[in-house]
Amino acid sequence: MSKNLEQLFNEKNQMILKGQIVEASEKFYAPKTKTIDFTGTTTNSKDEHTTTMKNFVAALAKVNEISLRRSAVGDGVTFAEFVFDFDMKDGSKIYWHEILLSNWENGLIVEEQYFKG
Repeated sequence: MSKNLEQLFNEKNQMILKGQIVEASEKFYAPKTKTIDFTGTTTNSKDEHTTTMKNFVAALAKVNEISLRRSAVGDGVTFAEFVFDFDMKDGSKIYWHEILLSNWENGLIVEEQYFKG
């Protein structure tokens, strides 16, 4: 029996909350997923996005907070409001209050856009 969108979305969010950002990308993104962040930077495949996430995670010194504030599921679309607070190895700090808009097809994310909250 296949999982419904709400189950998949909840599983993805739980992985993110545990810091499993790379693993969530590998599991839930379609091969030709497109992502667009709030700076306008895009990735055009699962591989490209996963590499971006691996590089980001490798630059982390400390995770101070990953929290899910709100979430919603619609017809083929999900929304999640997260707070991310990281210390980076270069001494910088990252604090993102971020909204993730994900479009899903056949149990995988085909497009995801990130907005500042």
